[in-house]
Amino acid sequence: MKKKDLYALVITRFQKEMPIAETELHYNNPFELLVAVILSAQCTDKRVNMTTPALLHDYPTAEAMALATPEVIYEYIKSISYPNNKAKHLVGMAQKLIKDFGGEIPSTLEELTSLPGVGRKTANVIQSVAFNKSAMAVDTHVFRVSHRIGLVPQRCTTPYSVEKELVKYIPEDIVPKAHHWLILHGRYICTARNPKCLNCFLKDLCKAFPKQSVLASESEK
Repeated sequence: MKKKDLYALVITRFQKEMPIAETELHYNNPFELLVAVILSAQCTDKRVNMTTPALLHDYPTAEAMALATPEVIYEYIKSISYPNNKAKHLVGMAQKLIKDFGGEIPSTLEELTSLPGVGRKTANVIQSVAFNKSAMAVDTHVFRVSHRIGLVPQRCTTPYSVEKELVKYIPEDIVPKAHHWLILHGRYICTARNPKCLNCFLKDLCKAFPKQSVLASESEK
């Protein structure tokens, strides 16, 4: 099957099975989203959603957070992975927003990645979710699912190479939703361990299905 035909079929299946696909992080504005995404690195969305309400209640804006110290922010986020670094990043991010962007969240990759704690993946999430831009953030779920299905070749060994391959074939207007399709599919169906292959609506298209289904069956014995 040609690559463009595989993508077309996969997109059609997702549109049918997952018509609504969006981030599971809770937020009310771009600043809250940026805080949540920084905290979500190597941490579950569930844990982040348990942590952000108190933090954002007391520090709801860049102006407020810029006046805090990492030590104070740490107390709010100590249940999150890597709280020391993330506390420094949050305060530094807020101070940079005030200094260079008037407290507003920028919308370009270059500007976003100038903020402490914001790498390409985080910047792409903000562009996609907050500004509905055609940006594909590649996390572990997107990386794994893309390879298993066969959307990207094995030579794509970095998140950036996977990102470039995906946006080459996914229409611009649905890239933001496709990002969530792949994340949610990886989170609930195509899991790293014991993927639910027999319940997968892509199994007949999936390059890894025969191997993964056998592994899943054996693990259940």
